[in-house]
Amino acid sequence: MTTEEIPINVSDEKMATAANEESVNEASMVVEEIEKSESATVEATESKDETDVSTEEAEVSVDMLTRKLEQTTIKSEENWDLFVRQKAETENIRRRLERDIEKAHKYGLEKLASELLPIKDSMELGLDAAEKPETDIAAMKEGMVLTLKMLSSTLEKFGIIEINPQDQKFDPHLHEAMAMQPVPSVEDGTVVLVHQKGYQIHERLLRPARVIVAKNPKTEQPAQAENTA
Repeated sequence: MTTEEIPINVSDEKMATAANEESVNEASMVVEEIEKSESATVEATESKDETDVSTEEAEVSVDMLTRKLEQTTIKSEENWDLFVRQKAETENIRRRLERDIEKAHKYGLEKLASELLPIKDSMELGLDAAEKPETDIAAMKEGMVLTLKMLSSTLEKFGIIEINPQDQKFDPHLHEAMAMQPVPSVEDGTVVLVHQKGYQIHERLLRPARVIVAKNPKTEQPAQAENTA
């Protein structure tokens, strides 16, 4: 039996080829869609992971700031408490100093006054004795000398020093010149007479000594000769 060859239609071949190509394209498109879908899934997963990480970091940051705020609040309260205590202590010191100053103004001379009272008593006894006709003048003078020594000792105890510049060089810081007196045998500027003694308390002058100062007449002669010439 003779086998007949079936003729191939060119048109059908082209259609088959086109259909095949279309199937390949559709398959490629499906693969691309799958890949895109997988990529989107991966990106979504990564984005979710990043979001979770960011959320965790934010939570950690908030917790840290909260603890830091609590610590700062505690420190602030401690500092405020310390400030209040120091302010109260300073106020107490100020009030105590004010009381001490007030007492010093009122009773600063208490010790000096207690030292002066025996001297006043001694002077009153001397005045009483002076009114009696049988009182010995020599004994009365001796009593006055003792009273004066008591007074001088009391003044020295409180830093009050006597200034008696007899036969000393005149010092304008401590002395007050009442007059100049020509004295041939004495150097110029020497105190020849103390009219009134001076006093100073520690380094401060209370009263200058009032004195008469010597002036040698020989020092005036050359000056007069020059004026005459």
